Amino acid sequence: MPESVQDTISILIVDDHALFRESVARLLAAQPDFEVAAHCGSVDEALQTLRQTHIDIVLLDVQLGEQDGTQFLRLAKQQGFDGRVLVVTAGIEESKVAELIHTGISGIFTKHNSADSLPQGIRDVMAGKVWFDQKLLQNAITGNLSARAQGRFTQRERQVLSLVFEGLANKQIAERIGVSESSVKATLQQLFSKTGVHTRSQLVRIALEQYKDQL
Repeated sequence: MPESVQDTISILIVDDHALFRESVARLLAAQPDFEVAAHCGSVDEALQTLRQTHIDIVLLDVQLGEQDGTQFLRLAKQQGFDGRVLVVTAGIEESKVAELIHTGISGIFTKHNSADSLPQGIRDVMAGKVWFDQKLLQNAITGNLSARAQGRFTQRERQVLSLVFEGLANKQIAERIGVSESSVKATLQQLFSKTGVHTRSQLVRIALEQYKDQL
């Protein structure tokens, strides 16, 4: 069954800067399809919210004072949270990207991006797409992936995979490389088959796991 955006998306914001999370909460509350269920500044508060409230997606800062966002990801999974996680951060080391995706996040949104693009990032993630800052991934992933994938992926598959990393939809990928949308869908199915996955976020995750040693 294809992933789809629900009528109302329930959001939890986890960030240790109160002014930032309150600003984001106001921004998102203005969207008709969003509900900001809660915002908090610590791992313990966030886990308590997940136990008490249905959450579709968590907007997570990886730096939470003395705590780390990866701690939240591990504990949230242990207590049964199966929603999406979009990391929202001011900055992140490239070596941390693969580790975060391995834990199951659906994207990384950097705070220097326009705030107006955050709602679309949330909708894309809820629709099963991945959302990554292109500059962040360009050096961390794409070049190294192409070098290592020569024996496993075809040139077209590497090309499509590179654009999946950029978060492009099938139609956008088709326009970028000058082929039909059905051709892009066929290439994605080949990638899914070769890697044993079923969604774009899983595809990105397995690619990063396989080539993690060069990130």
